[in-house]
Amino acid sequence: MGFPVCYTDLFLPKLLVHVLTILGFIRKFISTLLTILGLENYLEPEMSFPTRPDSNSELHSLSATLIRELLHVVKFSDLVDPPESCAVCLYEFDGEDEIRRLMNCRHIFHRCCLDRWMDHDQKTCPLCRTAFIPDDMQESFNERLWLASGISDFYGEYSPVAAAGL
Repeated sequence: MGFPVCYTDLFLPKLLVHVLTILGFIRKFISTLLTILGLENYLEPEMSFPTRPDSNSELHSLSATLIRELLHVVKFSDLVDPPESCAVCLYEFDGEDEIRRLMNCRHIFHRCCLDRWMDHDQKTCPLCRTAFIPDDMQESFNERLWLASGISDFYGEYSPVAAAGL
């Protein structure tokens, strides 16, 4: 539907745009002048958006690191009767691809695809939502997670891990 033609000739919106443009130039001029005079401490910091960490950075959650230790990496060529493609990226597997096979549901994914999934603090299979950690290993996994987090040192003898050993 749009605006009628007569509204495009309004004086106020054009004036407002011109005033805002001039104010932007004045702000930039004052900012440059203060920077040249060495008074940049009096400027407000520029607004910046948080950057996404590099995919190669080692900023993984503690639980994802422990799950990676449990899920072994093997070559695709070593598997018997494997699927044709990864359910995360939908690319076909090659003979030298590093893959991870989940313990509970036995689904197979590229190592990098599953690691990226775990980096988002996911603890279940991306395909069927079965937990990565089998039920019989869950208690020992929780203890390792508790100990690795350093919380047991904070609580000392009153920690649940220390109480379980009694």
